[in-house]
Amino acid sequence: MNIRGTPTLDIRTCPDCGNEIELFSDDVKAICENCGFIVYNDVQSCISWCPHAKECIGEAAYKRLTERNDQI
Repeated sequence: MNIRGTPTLDIRTCPDCGNEIELFSDDVKAICENCGFIVYNDVQSCISWCPHAKECIGEAAYKRLTERNDQI
């Protein structure tokens, strides 16, 4: 997963119905269009605990992701 620069696309398989779910590296979550299952992005885990997260992903992305995380 690349959290710096241009977001990368990860195709996940919905564990509920088997449909493909597109999840970009800067997304907090993605919802399966077929059944509505919510898939969460692994990048959130390091943002929540890493003291260098803001430097690593940039201040704008850090702010956007932490604000989204508060809304989940």
